Amino acid sequence: MSLPLVSGNTMPAVGLGTWRSNAGGDVEQAVKDAILEVGYRHIDCAAIYGNEAAIGTALETVLTTNSGGGNKVVVVTRDDLFVTSKLWNTKHHPKDVEPALRKTLSDLKLTYLDLYLIHWPVVQNDDNGYAAVSALNEAAGVLPSIADTWKALEACVDMGLVRDIGVSNFSVKKLKTLLQTARIRPSVNQVERHPYLQQPELVQFCQAHGIVLTAYSPLGKGDRYRGTDAGSLLDDDIITAIASKYGATQAQVLIAWGVECGGTGVIPKSTKKHRLQENLDAVSKVKFESDDLTKLMNLDKHQRYVDGTAWCGDGSPYTVENLWDE
Repeated sequence: MSLPLVSGNTMPAVGLGTWRSNAGGDVEQAVKDAILEVGYRHIDCAAIYGNEAAIGTALETVLTTNSGGGNKVVVVTRDDLFVTSKLWNTKHHPKDVEPALRKTLSDLKLTYLDLYLIHWPVVQNDDNGYAAVSALNEAAGVLPSIADTWKALEACVDMGLVRDIGVSNFSVKKLKTLLQTARIRPSVNQVERHPYLQQPELVQFCQAHGIVLTAYSPLGKGDRYRGTDAGSLLDDDIITAIASKYGATQAQVLIAWGVECGGTGVIPKSTKKHRLQENLDAVSKVKFESDDLTKLMNLDKHQRYVDGTAWCGDGSPYTVENLWDE
């Protein structure tokens, strides 16, 4: 299943997330398995993950060996793949955007990206602090605007370095501001989304403006929150009961929900081949009855697992309130 983008290109609805995937053999093997053995065509990356060089090695192998396991022969071309990466917070100045993209392309061993996102609506200086960011603009205390960064991304599209551009972690308010000046409209907004954080206003706005939502952390961070006050979606009684009803895993229910409710892309992360297969099969395996969708809708409690507090420390101009505009 693919989702249409405003550019006319399409994006596979289920992709492989690579956040927190080990930059050593784990992520390299996972990408090769995902593409050649399981059938993934969408790989989600980011410079800050620190593993793009390893992913690039895997992509180079995939595109030159064209072989699967056992007696299976798999031929994969660059046009078959949809590869996403993201511009980090320290590279928002217009002069830094193209070099950052070219570094990602070099690491990934590609000549173009399918999608390049502004990772956060957050600007930091080179040491990841905030004290000196005012020096990036003539007006003291003024950060490089999203509009200026976006113009640099548009130039990268013009140069053929990337086919679609978009954002991540943007609120409705920030999207409205961007749309006022954008020459090339954002194709995607990648945000945290799952039954505990459904964001209906954001879903509706993006649908109305042709912006595809992609859900990161569609499993609610999985095992990391088991036994904590935040709770884990994988332990939720309602999700567990629905999974049992359809003979599916809890993860498959969450992935299928993400695609069906809101038409969002989902990018679950795994390095285990059997989990990769389960995740990719989720949409075809789980066909919800209406009462189950109602039960899942009623789980919404606006629970963020990635709450943005990392950008709200001493000396930062950001707060949780102005980051999410809530």
